[in-house]
Amino acid sequence: MNVDVTFKALADPTRLRIVRLLGTMELAVGELAQVLGQSQPRVSRHAGILCDAGLAERRREGSWAFLRAPSSNDDGSPMADAVAQLLVLAEREDTDFARQCEEDRRKLNAIRSRREEAAEDYFARHAEEWDDLRRLHSPDKLVERHLLDALGDAPLGRLLDIGTGTGRMAELFAPRAERVVALDKNLEMLRVARAKLQHLPTETIELVQGDFSDLPFDADQFDTVMLHQVLHFAQDPAAALEEAARVMRPGGRLVIVDFATHSHEELRQRHAHTRLGFSDRQLGALLRKAGFSVKPSISLDEGELVVKIWIGERRGAKVQDILQEKTA
Repeated sequence: MNVDVTFKALADPTRLRIVRLLGTMELAVGELAQVLGQSQPRVSRHAGILCDAGLAERRREGSWAFLRAPSSNDDGSPMADAVAQLLVLAEREDTDFARQCEEDRRKLNAIRSRREEAAEDYFARHAEEWDDLRRLHSPDKLVERHLLDALGDAPLGRLLDIGTGTGRMAELFAPRAERVVALDKNLEMLRVARAKLQHLPTETIELVQGDFSDLPFDADQFDTVMLHQVLHFAQDPAAALEEAARVMRPGGRLVIVDFATHSHEELRQRHAHTRLGFSDRQLGALLRKAGFSVKPSISLDEGELVVKIWIGERRGAKVQDILQEKTA
């Protein structure tokens, strides 16, 4: 990080307000414009300067651009962390800056409320079809309890929740994870998840648009990967599991919650299910081929659809070591 570039980026009071806001939650450029009372193009220019200085990160989600505080990594971001701490101190010491930050946070609460309203509207539009599906299988709370028991007390480390949907799994396991990345292909579902997860500290949660067949991450990134009621949407489950294995560290755990093999053909049309569940033999073979050792599955048969929990542990040397051996 270039110190001159950093201090030039901090020379504008609007950018100081943006950095302070991003310490609270991830925000779309349009949402920042609403809080700041400025045009979206102007806020975009400020965002570009902060990103160039390493004080913010930008990513695209469909036609929207989101900004967040710099992600934590093994090396940390000492300059960005120092700036964040300095602005906390500035708010304590500078009455005018404190007043402006308080007003920004008041407007931020309105953004939170609008997100929640949009999520409620989405649920209202889809409640009937989801209720129809829920009636066929074990209660969600029971599944969650068994899932928590199956994972035990071991730390989850960096957790990737593939197909996060409403964000429920990310929310459930965030207290036990070092960091949670919640991924979904559907933009509307990501907005629902963002509303559910916006109360979590911004440094512990990240939402990303992406597909399980082509995960937007480097290899060897996560300690735990979860596919909760997702794999039955896969045209090629083997490819999805191989992608999950690619981004996992050796010794990491892959957790799959899905249906056992069933004959409810109507789910193909009503809920776009590609696969009518999986047998232990079928999924065990797929997991072993993808590089996992497999634990005995857990069955929850309180409904017409049996819910299964499968856990696999990533085997083998680190991906980097394997690649080096191949090129040696």
